[in-house]
Amino acid sequence: MLLWLFALAALVASSLYLPLHSNVQLLLDGPVNGNVKANASRVLLLTAHPDDECFFFAPTILALQQHASQPDIYSLCLSVGDADGLGQVRKEELSRSLDVMGIEHDKRWVVDHPLLQDNMTLRWDASVIADIITPFVVGNGITTILTFDSKGISAHPNHYSLPSGASSLVNELSSKASVTTSVPVPRVFSLITVPVLPKYTGIISALLARTDILFSRALAYLVPGEAPQPLAVVTSGFKEYFKASRAIRQHDSQLVWFRYLYMVFSRYMWVNEWVEVGSDTMQ
Repeated sequence: MLLWLFALAALVASSLYLPLHSNVQLLLDGPVNGNVKANASRVLLLTAHPDDECFFFAPTILALQQHASQPDIYSLCLSVGDADGLGQVRKEELSRSLDVMGIEHDKRWVVDHPLLQDNMTLRWDASVIADIITPFVVGNGITTILTFDSKGISAHPNHYSLPSGASSLVNELSSKASVTTSVPVPRVFSLITVPVLPKYTGIISALLARTDILFSRALAYLVPGEAPQPLAVVTSGFKEYFKASRAIRQHDSQLVWFRYLYMVFSRYMWVNEWVEVGSDTMQ
C-alpha cells in the first residue's frame, strides 16, 4: 500500500513539474484595425492594488515570459493601496514583487489618483479609469489588456471596476479607429472568477485543469471538426508556483496569517483562465 502511495505521489509530482497551457496564443494575437494587424504582442496587466499582480495573475505573467514569441509585458497598477496609510510602503513592495516576476522597470507604472483610492466599498468610475489608462495604452501600442472580470475574483469593488474602465477605453479607441487605422484598439481579456469551493482547491485545481486540457486535446485529435475552446488556460509548474510565492513574500505589510493559507490553497496560484470580452458586453 505504501509503495502505491509513493508511486501516486511521484506521478502527481512529475505531472506538475512543468507548466501546461491551452490557447495561450489567444492572449497574444494582436488586434486587427482595418487591414492593419499588430506585429508585436504588447501585453498590459491592469490591476487595482499592489499585490494583485502576484496573488491572482502570476501564472499568466510567468507563462507569457516563457512564450516563444517573447511578448513585451507591462504592468499598470491604479492605486498605491493606501487604505491603511501604507501607500508608499506598498508601492515599494510592488516594485520588489515585479522584480521577482521579471517585469522591466521601464514597463511598470503605479497611479495615485484621488478618485482611484483603495476602498472596500467604492466602485471606481469607468470614465476616470479610461482617461487614466489611455496614455499608457496608446503610448506603448498595447495590443492586449489583461484584468479582472465583473466579479473581481475576491468581490472587491475596485477590482470589478477595471473591466468597465477597459471597456470605455476600447469603445473610445474603436470610434477613432473607424476614422484612421493607425489607432491601436487592444483586445481585452478577463480573469475568470470561480465559485468559492474550487477557488481554494490549490494544487488539486492544477491537476484538474491539466486533465481537462489533455482531454480537450485528445478530443480535438479524435474529432477534428470539434470547435476550439474559447478560453485561454494557464497552469503553473512547481518552479512558477515557488516564484509566485516569492513575489508574494515581497509584500511584507500584507503577510498576515491567512495570506499564507492563500498561498497554499488558492487556485490562482496555479491556474488562470481567460475569456475575451467584447466592448459591448463589459459594461
